[in-house]
Amino acid sequence: MAIANQLGYGDLPALMTRLTGDEKHDSSSVSTLEVLWVLYDRVLEDDDRFLLSKGHGPTAYYAVLAAKGIIPLELLDGFGTFDSPLGHHPDRTLVPGVEIGSGSLGHGLSIAVGRALAGRRVFVLVGDGELDEGSNWEAVQYAGRAGLENLTVVVIDNESATHGWPGGIEARFALEGWHAVRVDGRDHAALEAAFGTRVAHQPRCIVAEVGP
Repeated sequence: MAIANQLGYGDLPALMTRLTGDEKHDSSSVSTLEVLWVLYDRVLEDDDRFLLSKGHGPTAYYAVLAAKGIIPLELLDGFGTFDSPLGHHPDRTLVPGVEIGSGSLGHGLSIAVGRALAGRRVFVLVGDGELDEGSNWEAVQYAGRAGLENLTVVVIDNESATHGWPGGIEARFALEGWHAVRVDGRDHAALEAAFGTRVAHQPRCIVAEVGP
């Protein structure tokens, strides 16, 4: 997604302070900030599709969209108010650049599989707790068998899953035929390198570890 830079990474904290009223989800939002920035600043191209399945606590997402000039900066100040398009879950009918409405967790990966089957290069951001939803694993199984190499899933691992995953989340994806790696979810260079690595005929899973 080739977007002319408007503001830089250093501007994001100030932008996020303009989004008030959802402090309960502050940690959820902050956990996605680095991945979102690297994607929008270094990875996404014009025809790519990005789906935010981890839609609760979207303030980091809105801040990145504003920094990149996709939404007006002044929208940030009205976040969550009655007449604002910026709700507590992004709405694809109201917010430019948003591909899906993410009210219920667990649907983004399945939608991403469909987009990948249509030939798009697709990136979807999910949370480790969201993987408790069984629909995700049906999508994971299918994508691995179908060899959807144009599909990338980023899992934010802040240890919020109910039971955890023996061997790590990446081990489960690898078992289903994915190319799966774990990286420091705060390290921009490590994230960029992971996005740049592909294996033929395998979808890609990047587990971004950010801690609880």
